[in-house]
Amino acid sequence: MRRREFVRLLGGAAATWPIEASAQQLSLPVVGFLHPATPESFADRLRAFRQGLKDTGLVEGESVAIVYRWAENQPDRLPALAADLAQRRVAVIACAGGIGSIMALRATRTTIPIVFALGEDPVARGLVASIARPGGNLTGINFLNNELAAKRLEILRELIPGAVRVAVLVNPTGPSESIAKDIDAAARAMGLQIRFLNATNGREIDAAFALLRNDRPDALFVGPDPTFNNRRKQIVLQAMRHGLPAAYASREYAEAGGLMSYGTDFLDTFRQVGVYAGRVLKGAKPADLPVVQSAKFELVINQTAARILDLDVPGPLLARADEVIE
Repeated sequence: MRRREFVRLLGGAAATWPIEASAQQLSLPVVGFLHPATPESFADRLRAFRQGLKDTGLVEGESVAIVYRWAENQPDRLPALAADLAQRRVAVIACAGGIGSIMALRATRTTIPIVFALGEDPVARGLVASIARPGGNLTGINFLNNELAAKRLEILRELIPGAVRVAVLVNPTGPSESIAKDIDAAARAMGLQIRFLNATNGREIDAAFALLRNDRPDALFVGPDPTFNNRRKQIVLQAMRHGLPAAYASREYAEAGGLMSYGTDFLDTFRQVGVYAGRVLKGAKPADLPVVQSAKFELVINQTAARILDLDVPGPLLARADEVIE
């Protein structure tokens, strides 16, 4: 091998060494972190996760190392990434990206403790024996996506009283698909007509909005999904271009210019995942750690978006909002 090629190879490999090498040198316990999206769009949540570890006395690089594995919005990469973490025999794996990531880890048959963040019922999914006593090597946080879907749709209807037809954007391979029945049931109860649109990547998101040009709905409901969150600027921009008032599952959309979000405080959720990971590292068993049900929810309204859409946000709704972005 030529010297120049060797140096280039060495430099490329070295970029992946720091965290893992320091863990070996200092004999730090290692946390694996698996997520289907990209780190850039989850920077705030990662800080919250690290804060959760810190709340238990663990600081990245000092008393704990973290090995990150991101699927970069390619779900088919999850099995290989999960297998890699399982083979490394990390002390605990934090899995905060939905059911796909969890199932990829379960397929490895690993006995490594897993701390999840999931918007679905983990008992119904067969992940734990019960909320109070999980009973296996998994526990975590349930952030109640399904339960909140109806409330989010209700708030959207309150914001746009005349809405009749609502488009619902879901990822058929992600967590948003699991709430389709809940959304449909809630819509029927409110007398709304629902049209589901499927998208798994940026190209399909644009294609879904293109379908709405001739069949214009009154509003848009975006299902909670890591891939969607990673592409939130694209989705918000498309919704505004089409003049669609839209409801989203997390505050990042409203901060990116979206009209309204209602859902779990995900910073608190990720912090709790960090806390549980820290507790496991200090000897707690997942089987004995109850699944935490999220209790912090937030309503965020973007008044700038409302003005662009020529909407008057009802006073009572503004009064209930946890934050109003001007």
